[in-house]
Amino acid sequence: MEAVAIAKHVKISARKARLVANEIRGYDYLEAVDVLKFTNKRASELILKVLNSAASNALTADTRINETSLFIKKIYVEDGPIMKRFRPRARGRASRIRKRLSHITIVLSN
Repeated sequence: MEAVAIAKHVKISARKARLVANEIRGYDYLEAVDVLKFTNKRASELILKVLNSAASNALTADTRINETSLFIKKIYVEDGPIMKRFRPRARGRASRIRKRLSHITIVLSN
């Protein structure tokens, strides 16, 4: 049985979130939670929320599953849309600021 959780339009660049996602790929659920709690990156909090949501989805779908049997089957971070903003610069010019968003997907299995 698989449980999926997706967080869309998360305000962090996919490149930064992938650094944390690569750390926990293939881990057991409880071990991944421990790693994320002690990772000193902002993306770890966001990925932890999605991971807990996927675990909750798995436990809701099948009550016979316990948390110790769950492991991360797939985790990937994709690029989301880019918000384009402008910042005034010298001599009446403007420069573009690209605020990147990402989509985080976690698939748990037992």
